[in-house]
Amino acid sequence: MDLIEIFKAFILGIIEGITEWLPISSTGHMLLVDEFMTLHLSQDFKNMFFVVVQLGAILAVVVLFFHKLNPFSPQKTRLQRLDTIELWIKVAIACIPTVVVGLPFNDLLEEKFSTVPIIAAMLIIYGILFIVIENWNQHRSPTVTELSTLSYKTAFCIGLFQVLSIIPGTSRSGATIIGAILLGTSRYVAAEFTFFLGIPTMFGASFLKIIKFGFHFSGLEVAVLLTGMITAFIVSVIVIKFLMNYIKKHDFKIFGWYRIVLGIIVLGYFFLLKKS
Repeated sequence: MDLIEIFKAFILGIIEGITEWLPISSTGHMLLVDEFMTLHLSQDFKNMFFVVVQLGAILAVVVLFFHKLNPFSPQKTRLQRLDTIELWIKVAIACIPTVVVGLPFNDLLEEKFSTVPIIAAMLIIYGILFIVIENWNQHRSPTVTELSTLSYKTAFCIGLFQVLSIIPGTSRSGATIIGAILLGTSRYVAAEFTFFLGIPTMFGASFLKIIKFGFHFSGLEVAVLLTGMITAFIVSVIVIKFLMNYIKKHDFKIFGWYRIVLGIIVLGYFFLLKKS
């Protein structure tokens, strides 16, 4: 039984590593998979696992972009160090809406909206938004093509879009990427800033979940959590590299279509299951 639960954590880690960075909703996918491949552990542990497993994915960003994110790198000039510090200030500003609005209502919204119909609806709605916004975006040129030219105001507004991702099925990366593109950034800048914004957001969310759960883990719970995190880290490294290369030549519409198709399948399955 223990090995089966660890294997499930391995599968969930793969799903997390793929879906955390592609704008298709990692939490939504994890909750949907749990409907078919349930972890036989306490509900409190599962609620914590679905958030903390994202630390593995976030650590992939830290490793891949360590030089860019490190303001103390001896390889950087004084100006480059100042630019890096400024980047972190922008990330901090973008986190303000989540701290002020997201954290106080996070548990309530999770309780009320973590249902299959709502997840499916969010998949479809944001899938449509991606297609509509990308079609609109074809006829305009981005005004922000480098992170260094991203204003503090734009960073804050991107943070407002991140708050929308509290509802499962929305996708944190999806909401922030849509917001960033609407605000005039290039796809590359939108994706990159989304990655960096995830570092304090997910570390903070994971810390709060662990505090709420407590530090009394069983041996199996530790093994499940570490398996999920390590797997998510390895898969995330591959997926991030793929996505950053992909968006140099392609838009996000394929992810919009994927969301719509998946949402329809999930809704169809849910309502058929209810009737049977």
